[in-house]
Amino acid sequence: MILQQIQLSDFRNYTNTQIDFDSGVSAIIGSNGQGKTNLTEALAYLSTMKSFRGVPTEAMIRLGTTTAFIRARVLHDDGREILIEARLTSQGRNQVLVNGTKLPKTRDLLGMVRTTVFSPDDLELVKGGPHLRRDFLDDSLVALANKNDALRLEVDRIVRQRNAVLKQSGGRLNSAVASMLDLWDEKFSSTGTQLGNARNELVSKLTPFIVHAYEELAQRPSNIVIDYSPDWLKIGLAKCLVESRAEDLRRIVTTVGPHRDDFEISINNLPARTHASQGEQRTMALALRLALHRFISQSVGEIPILILDDVLSELDPDRARALINHFPVGQVLITTASDLPVDAHITKRVLIKAGTVISTPELGDKI
Repeated sequence: MILQQIQLSDFRNYTNTQIDFDSGVSAIIGSNGQGKTNLTEALAYLSTMKSFRGVPTEAMIRLGTTTAFIRARVLHDDGREILIEARLTSQGRNQVLVNGTKLPKTRDLLGMVRTTVFSPDDLELVKGGPHLRRDFLDDSLVALANKNDALRLEVDRIVRQRNAVLKQSGGRLNSAVASMLDLWDEKFSSTGTQLGNARNELVSKLTPFIVHAYEELAQRPSNIVIDYSPDWLKIGLAKCLVESRAEDLRRIVTTVGPHRDDFEISINNLPARTHASQGEQRTMALALRLALHRFISQSVGEIPILILDDVLSELDPDRARALINHFPVGQVLITTASDLPVDAHITKRVLIKAGTVISTPELGDKI
């Protein structure tokens, strides 16, 4: 998959900007705060329908306006060329057109643009809270198959409804509350187990890719273990919900299920979250993204666009060189505050200042 062109109107600090790209490695260069990450955020939005920075739609619309536009021409590996036009608004619903035809739902865009994004915040994937690792698994499932988005949303809806029943009960169990909990427990047991099984299968298939990517970057063999084994999945969610009902009523929240899962990453038999060095943690975070990138490419038969946002500044020279030497096949967009080394085999450079493309210099020109 190749991004051929992107145009931004009133998106973040961009008033109206158009950039053409080619199939190789493009360096997006500019000082901090000029709009490099804003550009990659816009492209990634077309892939996931959300910001990888975790902000609401309003934050992506230029200050003083109520509507932003993202237009992108993308060439698929099978030769199909599509024009995507996304309208983001702070007043009403966002809209998306594909080749001039309005999509009934913006989420129908999922799968039409595939991206893999690594940003400095991904360090939290390793050292942060469980919800970030759950999101990583679920976002990965959605990238592999659109139907998984509906499954994730349904699980979230059921948990909210079940929690509402618990809250309304005031912590007291009567026949009406028991009947409602039985209803939601049956639904939760079915959909929650589907999600848990999907996560378990993903972790099993993804682990060899993670090990390979980590060892490429670390440049040494390492004992990597990714463990996703929630007790409820082994025992059965239906049984666990029955056993946890008294505790759920006491705490007025659903205490067991996929919404509380985590997966543990170990490096050389020690938990990466608490025992790995920051360099090891950054390497693992990048390995998770690169592994997913390769796994999706193999699974869906199409190579996503790889976006590396300010990555090299976060790595030591050896790991940075290893990353450059192991860029995957396909289009790569990498943001940086300075020019990249020759090893990166840059095919296009884009200089950005204050939300404006100031030049796309020829290779070999000084910047």
